Amino acid sequence: MLKTIGARVQEIRKKKGFTQEELSERLNITPHYLSALERGVYNIKLTLLVDILNILGCSADEVFQDVVGCASQVKASHLSDMVEALPPKEQQRIYEVVEALVKNASK
Repeated sequence: MLKTIGARVQEIRKKKGFTQEELSERLNITPHYLSALERGVYNIKLTLLVDILNILGCSADEVFQDVVGCASQVKASHLSDMVEALPPKEQQRIYEVVEALVKNASK
């Protein structure tokens, strides 16, 4: 679980354009410690996690989506947002593929 959370923090950090050095400076921790957190070596203290979320401008749902049972709602919402950003023709193509996969899965 720690590795999964750390990997998600790393993914979001990179997506937001922060280097480990930049984020660790803003958090008042060493880049080495941030690296260890991202690799799941240490538990992330709640206060530090809240600081990370605030600095990166993301929600706890984004970080915990792979480890919390009700995370499928977060994933579905995220996927929906991604699809909505596409041109209508691409949206339709994706909906057709997903519909086919769902029908096949329920057999």
